[in-house]
Amino acid sequence: MFGRDLGSAVLSLAIFDLDNTLLAGDSDYLWGQFLVEQGIVDRDFYESENARFYRQYREGSLDIFEFLAFALRPLADNELNRLQDWREQFVETKIRPILLDGARRLIEQHRRAGDTLLVITATNRFVTEPIVRLYGIDHLIATTPEFAEGRYTGRVDGEPCFQGGKVKRLQRWLEETRHSLEGSWFYSDSHNDLPLLERVDHPVAVDPDTILEAISKDRDWPVISLRG
Repeated sequence: MFGRDLGSAVLSLAIFDLDNTLLAGDSDYLWGQFLVEQGIVDRDFYESENARFYRQYREGSLDIFEFLAFALRPLADNELNRLQDWREQFVETKIRPILLDGARRLIEQHRRAGDTLLVITATNRFVTEPIVRLYGIDHLIATTPEFAEGRYTGRVDGEPCFQGGKVKRLQRWLEETRHSLEGSWFYSDSHNDLPLLERVDHPVAVDPDTILEAISKDRDWPVISLRG
């Protein structure tokens, strides 16, 4: 298993993307599929749009604000207690089956080394918070749905945590927590994360898409798999 050198005395920040990196799938896309299967959203419209946005994400052409207007709408359309019940069912049926033993081992390497563990993801915090807890990681930077007067509004709160937005959100987190990127690691599957991969000391491609795989080979970045 590629990962942290446990003999190093330097404590570092270990940053992980979530979807298709620590998970064998995309939690945002699967949440949409779950909503369809439960009859919470219109099947034909939601499946079509969910697939379209996911395709654009893979291609690198996603308009994040258009996507978030779509993805956060079900949060605004339903009461909080009902959303929480659905999320619990979603985690049990859709997420637990795609947790990765390889991811657990990699996380544990960094934990034993004393590194600070952080997940950074474009998928919204409502969906991802309980998933990150399953891996025992305390720190999460995610796209934040706006919440007011006891319910979600359907709008995004602040900077979406996507592409260059991940770098901006991380920089604010570093300032607030007094961490630094000295000796830092970032594990990701997606070329959408290039802005952050280029900022850390140890970029690692994990089961990468074809674009990131080619870039990683060109730049001599490690390429690993957590799936087998």
